[in-house]
Amino acid sequence: MTPTDKAIAQLPNHLRAYVVKQNYDQYTPRDHAVWRHILTRLQKRLKESAHPDYIEGLARTGISTNRIPSLDEMNLCLADIGWTAVAVRGFIPPSVFTELQSRKVLAIAEDIRDHRHIGYTPAPDIIHESAGHSPILINQKYADYVQRCGSLGCKAIPSKEDFSVFEAIRSLSIVKENPNSTEHQVVEAEKRLAVASASHRYISENTKASRLYWWTAEYGLVGSLDNPKLLGAGLLSSTEEAEHALTSNVKKIPLSLDCIDTVYDITTMQPQLFVARDFDHLFEVLAEFEKSLSFTRGGIHGLAEAKRAQTVVHLALDEERFLSGKIIDYTQTPTGTLVRLEGPSLLEEDSTEYQFNKKPALFFWHHAPLETKSFLNLELGQYFFQGRLENGFLHNVKTDHPALQPIAQQDEIAFISSETLNSIGGGPFSPTLWEELVPIRNSFIYGDDELVVREAKIRDLDPQLGRIYNDLNQMILDGTLDRNKLDTLAKDASHFPSEWLLHSQINDYLSSLEIV
Repeated sequence: MTPTDKAIAQLPNHLRAYVVKQNYDQYTPRDHAVWRHILTRLQKRLKESAHPDYIEGLARTGISTNRIPSLDEMNLCLADIGWTAVAVRGFIPPSVFTELQSRKVLAIAEDIRDHRHIGYTPAPDIIHESAGHSPILINQKYADYVQRCGSLGCKAIPSKEDFSVFEAIRSLSIVKENPNSTEHQVVEAEKRLAVASASHRYISENTKASRLYWWTAEYGLVGSLDNPKLLGAGLLSSTEEAEHALTSNVKKIPLSLDCIDTVYDITTMQPQLFVARDFDHLFEVLAEFEKSLSFTRGGIHGLAEAKRAQTVVHLALDEERFLSGKIIDYTQTPTGTLVRLEGPSLLEEDSTEYQFNKKPALFFWHHAPLETKSFLNLELGQYFFQGRLENGFLHNVKTDHPALQPIAQQDEIAFISSETLNSIGGGPFSPTLWEELVPIRNSFIYGDDELVVREAKIRDLDPQLGRIYNDLNQMILDGTLDRNKLDTLAKDASHFPSEWLLHSQINDYLSSLEIV
C-alpha cells in the first residue's frame, strides 16, 4: 500500500465516500507551470510577510517549488508531524471537511486552478490546500488549533439551509473554473447562491463555526496590528491576496468572537481581516465559542437549537447512550421534558447495541429514573399523555395532545428516558452506522462536474503549446537550463502571443542566466 492508501484505509466508511485517488497524470505541463509560477512568487513575497514557520514548513511537508506535489510524497513528510492527506474533488460538505480535520487529515482538492485565475480562485485547489494549509502545521500549537476547530466544527449544529448554500457555492466555483462557461452560466450560478443565502432563517452554529475558521485558519493574521504576519491558508496560497492583505486598503481588527458575526465572500478579496495576538489567542477565542455550542450547553438551549435547525442531531443521554434523529418538537412537563423526534432515529448503547426506528420516537428527559416496567402519566400543559413503558417502548398510549395523537395510534413507540441531557451535537453520533441503516442518505453525491472542468482544461491546451511547456518543465526539473534551448523555446512560443504565462517563465529563466 502507498502512504496515501494507508491514510485512506484508516478512515471510516462514511468519509471514504468523499475521497478520490490523486490522478497525477491528469496534470498538464501548463498546470505544473501554474504551480511553479505561484510558488516561486509566494516564496519570495512570504519570506518577510508570512508567519516564520511557513517557509520552513513548505520543505518539511513535501512541497517543491518546481512541480505539483504528489500526495504520497506529502504523506511521507506529514507522518513526522502526525498528519496525513487525502485527495477530494473540490468542495466537500463542511461536516466531512471538519471531521477529517478532527482526525488530523488534510482534505486536498486534487485539481489546480486555471492559468486565467492564477492570482486568486474561489475554487479549492491543490495550491490552496497543500501549499496554504500544510506548512504551518509544523507548529504543534497551530496544528492542535486546526484539529480542535475540526472537532468543534463537526459537532456544531447545521441548519437545513446550510447545505443549500454549500451546494450553491460548490456550483459557482465549478462554473467559474470551467474555461468553457458562458457569462450567462456564471450569472445563473451567482443568482443561485444569492437565493440560497437569502433563504437562511437564522445564523446556525455551523455557519458561526465556519466563520471562525475562515477568519483564522483561512484568512487570519497573527502578531501586532501595525505589523501582522500572514497566517491563513487563503492568504498564503494567493499572490494577490498575500499582497493585498497587508495594505492599508484592508481593515485590521483585533481577533475576538465577534468575527462569527462577520460575513465573508469567497468570490472576492476580503475588505477586513482579524489579527490574533499569538496562537494562544486563537485558543482563547475558540474556547469562548465552544461554550456557546449546544454540544457544550445541552438542555433546553440545545433542544431549541436542534428544533429550529431541522437537521439530524445526536443527544448524549448519558456516557453510554446516544440518540440520533431530527427533533421536531418538545414540551416541558412538571417532571421533565418530552421530546418528539421524526423517524428514523437511532439509539446506541455501550457503543455496540442499538435500537433503530423508522417511526417517530419520543424521548423523555426527566429528573428521576423510571423503572423498566412502569405506567407513565404525564401532564403536558393542558394535555395528558399515558402509556405503559416496557423495554424502551411505550404500549397502549393515550393522549389528547393534537401533535402526539398520530403517534399514539401506532402499536408501539420508542421511548427513551434519561436523567440528564448535557450535550446535543450536529449530525448522527455514528455517521457510518447511520448511513448503513438509514435509507435516506445525504443528498451530496460526487457527480462529473469537476471531471468535466478538468477535461475542458486538458482540451483547452493546444498540443504544440503543451510540448513547449513540457520541454521547459523538463529542463527545470533536470537542472539543464541552457540559453540556446531557452531561445529556441522562446521562438516556438512566439506562435502563441497570448500565452503570457509561458512567455513570463521563459523570460524569467533567461534573466536568471544573465545574472549568473
